[in-house]
Order: sequence, then C-alpha cells, then structure tokens
Amino acid sequence: MNQARIKLTGTDPEKLAYVCDQLKKIAERTGVDLSGPIPLPTKKLVVPTRKSPDGEGKASWDPFHMPR
Repeated sequence: MNQARIKLTGTDPEKLAYVCDQLKKIAERTGVDLSGPIPLPTKKLVVPTRKSPDGEGKASWDPFHMPR
C-alpha cells in the first residue's frame, strides 16, 4: 500500500482550506482513501526589539509577533 503525505503551509487560513477542499474532491473522484486534514498547531515568530533605537535611556524591549 502506497501512501503520500502532503504538508501545506501558508499565512491565509481561507486559502489553505480551499486547497484542502480541492484535494478532497480529487481524492473522491479517483477513489483514493483519504484521512485528514489534520490541523497542526500554528507557529508565531517572536522577535524582541528595542523600543529605544539609539540605545539611550531605559533598556525596554517590545515583542514583535509575526504569524508563520
């Protein structure tokens, strides 16, 4: 029995859902057994940045969040 695993990544959940629906339709038309999709936890990139760019004053940091 052959198996294929497809991992999709993206920043727009609606586009990922659309691609998953298209893959499901193709699998139904061809008669392939399908299990999934299995949603994985989302990742967030956190970059600490200095609030004061010149280095003077209090050393305060501001977290910058970017979804991946």
